[in-house]
Amino acid sequence: MNDETFNMSLRKFLKQVGVTSQQALETHVREAGLTTGTLSARVVLTLDGQEFEHVVTGQIDLG
Repeated sequence: MNDETFNMSLRKFLKQVGVTSQQALETHVREAGLTTGTLSARVVLTLDGQEFEHVVTGQIDLG
């Protein structure tokens, strides 16, 4: 494994995940008419063909 290639590819993937996830969440909040409160969120990351699962949970405050 080439560490530099892996690191750059991983960062590119995670940036894509972050940007597209933020856009999808913003669209949903607007279309659902949500204006206040807190949303409980969970992201599940898996790798095809691998025994791997990483779960991130958190709160999104709508203000």
